[in-house]
Amino acid sequence: MVVVEAVPEPVGLKQPWVLTVHSFSDLSHVPPVVFLYLLKECYVCGNSKATTKFRALQQQVYLALNNAPHPGPAVFVIHCMYVLPLFESYAEGFSHLIISALRRFLKYNTNSADTLQAQDLAAQLFLNVVQGSVIHDERILTKIIEVFNVKFVNLEKAWASTASNKSGFDKAEAFIESYVQQFIESQSYMMAVSLLEQFSITLSGESLLFKMLQEQDFKSAEKWATYMGQSLLCVLVEEYVKMNKLKAAYRIIKKNSLQEIFPDVYHKCKESALKTLAEKGCWDVAEWKAQNDRQLLEYLVYLALEAGYSEKVDELCDRYSFEGFVKAKEPEACPIQSHYLNLHELLIDDLTWVDDVEGLQKATSYIEGCKVVGVDCEWKPNYVKGSKPNKVSIMQIASEKAAFILDLIKLYDDAPEIMDSCLMRIFHSRSLLKLGYNFQCDMHQLARSYPEFECFRRYEMLLDIQKVFKESCGGLSGLTKKILGTGLNKTRRNSNWEQRPLTQQQKGGLNKSIQCNC
Repeated sequence: MVVVEAVPEPVGLKQPWVLTVHSFSDLSHVPPVVFLYLLKECYVCGNSKATTKFRALQQQVYLALNNAPHPGPAVFVIHCMYVLPLFESYAEGFSHLIISALRRFLKYNTNSADTLQAQDLAAQLFLNVVQGSVIHDERILTKIIEVFNVKFVNLEKAWASTASNKSGFDKAEAFIESYVQQFIESQSYMMAVSLLEQFSITLSGESLLFKMLQEQDFKSAEKWATYMGQSLLCVLVEEYVKMNKLKAAYRIIKKNSLQEIFPDVYHKCKESALKTLAEKGCWDVAEWKAQNDRQLLEYLVYLALEAGYSEKVDELCDRYSFEGFVKAKEPEACPIQSHYLNLHELLIDDLTWVDDVEGLQKATSYIEGCKVVGVDCEWKPNYVKGSKPNKVSIMQIASEKAAFILDLIKLYDDAPEIMDSCLMRIFHSRSLLKLGYNFQCDMHQLARSYPEFECFRRYEMLLDIQKVFKESCGGLSGLTKKILGTGLNKTRRNSNWEQRPLTQQQKGGLNKSIQCNC
């Protein structure tokens, strides 16, 4: 750790300040107690928040461990753990700090001599803490066992080299099992499972699992079942099904490749997931999740029939050659249509697809001649959790009489500079009022999708109608219903906007959405 401080020079010298570096920057000859004292002094200085100080000091400790005394940083940290209880209120926080710094250090630096000695010392520390001669929180104790990778052989060695057998136990294993049993009785199941797993100790698998499930400690139950193996995982899946926790059962089945053991449950879980997506209007995501499984795709058709989504029924039947389904009703006869705004009710003369330079320039010239336009954007939803957001692929700009659907991906590939220039003329114009609903989200996504474009860095004359009307629920559809008396059909809310060509239903949804913004 490097501690730098400014020190004033004696009066009269031309250079009033110098920088001095404490010997703390080199830990090779610094005892643990001095290290911890200096750590405390660094922590109490300044007015920053505790979390900010913690992160800064953690980084400095990580760097300082490169210069730890022989045999290495792991042994040095264990010696620090023996001293830390003397620092009372700082002990727990500093324990987390230096152990987390060591964990990070060991990812990139290993020393076998240091590691082996530290494992034995950590095992001895564990026994000392359990027997009460050293005071540490149970969470710290678990961290020590995990970070130093203490195994049962290390515990046996520590047990044999001390007077631990005075505790009344002949073997270290009996001692540990008794200690773990205390956590089970106090319902600290995660702590118990962590110790059992670390020391490779097995207890009655099912009875402990049922206790965890009874207390609804599902995280510990899954960790325990995973450690015990396939047989207990199967029991867990069966219990999840009885509890109607299909999502959790599906996760266990998929993660542990149990599809062949639970084909019906797996399929039922998949159907439940598809139904959830369909209820949210994520039909394209649901279709992708089905992964060409015809049984699941047929189930999706039934869901579309139940929802009255006639276009989706026809689309799926045509795409996958399904037969035997009743053809969807004509739009004018379908009850669902009466509840939502119909495309034919909107007074619009022209809907233009723009995917080339000539079309973009014509659209820009037309839009510049308008007083007010509505703007909306669409992008393909993410199908994989944690993946990067997809680029904005569609932008709709509409006046009262005409609407333009801009294929941003193709325009960007063909003529990025012209695309930037044309959109700059629209979004930077002070004579053209742009209306959007919750357009802050679109602005953020546009800037992320096309970071080099000047046109998306600022906006002039942009009015977010969500902020004007402050509709508390229902979104644009709710606002449309409030003003026009009928809402938007958001059944196809999340769609694959990167597919070409767009379906008529997608174009219709775009048209209605952008017209309502106007």
